[in-house]
Amino acid sequence: MKKLYKKGLFCLVIVIVITVFLFFGFVLKFKLEKDKMTPIETKEIVENIYSIRDSFVNLYLIKTGGHYIAIDCGNNLNFVSKELKRLKINPEKIIAIFLTHTDMDHVAAIKLFKNATLYLGAQEEKLIDGKKSRFLFTGNKIDTKKYSAIVDQQILTIENIVIKGILTPGHTPGSMCYLLNDKYLFTGDLISIKNDEVEKFNEFFNMDTQTAINSIEKITNFPKCEYIFSSHYGYTNNYKNAVIDWIK
Repeated sequence: MKKLYKKGLFCLVIVIVITVFLFFGFVLKFKLEKDKMTPIETKEIVENIYSIRDSFVNLYLIKTGGHYIAIDCGNNLNFVSKELKRLKINPEKIIAIFLTHTDMDHVAAIKLFKNATLYLGAQEEKLIDGKKSRFLFTGNKIDTKKYSAIVDQQILTIENIVIKGILTPGHTPGSMCYLLNDKYLFTGDLISIKNDEVEKFNEFFNMDTQTAINSIEKITNFPKCEYIFSSHYGYTNNYKNAVIDWIK
């Protein structure tokens, strides 16, 4: 009995050691990949388009008359609130939120935008309801059960902004890009931008990198597009040059 007990205890210790090793390995890798990212500072980038830098991620605000549309919601609610004050933007003026996906660094300030309708990709519901897991954890979480699920190529009009949703799975199942007024493309974590050129996103964070790479082709044929805004690697105002190597 004592031998069996010792053997069981030894196995438990080994499991604990391996778990701790994997956890700290994950944390280290996460930090190394995060440190590669180059989000832009909080500011008005071009007329009526604002970036908010929240640690290693950007969310964007697009002004539409007296209101705003948000692309994603940042990593920390309190920090987003402070940056909005810097920009002199009242969070109650945000009337719509379009999530590129539901990872924690894109959803933190949902409750801050009390007057906003929330939109996300229909396929992203797999992560919210726990049918699909993210890394070693069970699903993703958002701070509301009220949202509208949109599908590939769906078009919505909010005040003077026409928003087209493009399903680009790979980073997550329901990752969406959004093309606004045919001119401004918001890509979430589909891509990185380096030297004004589109490159694949960090593989470590992707659920399916090959699918993500295949999805990039879906954002290469927008004749009137001029700008690409990424969540972690800034933006470019030269859409045609940025995507040229991905056109098939």
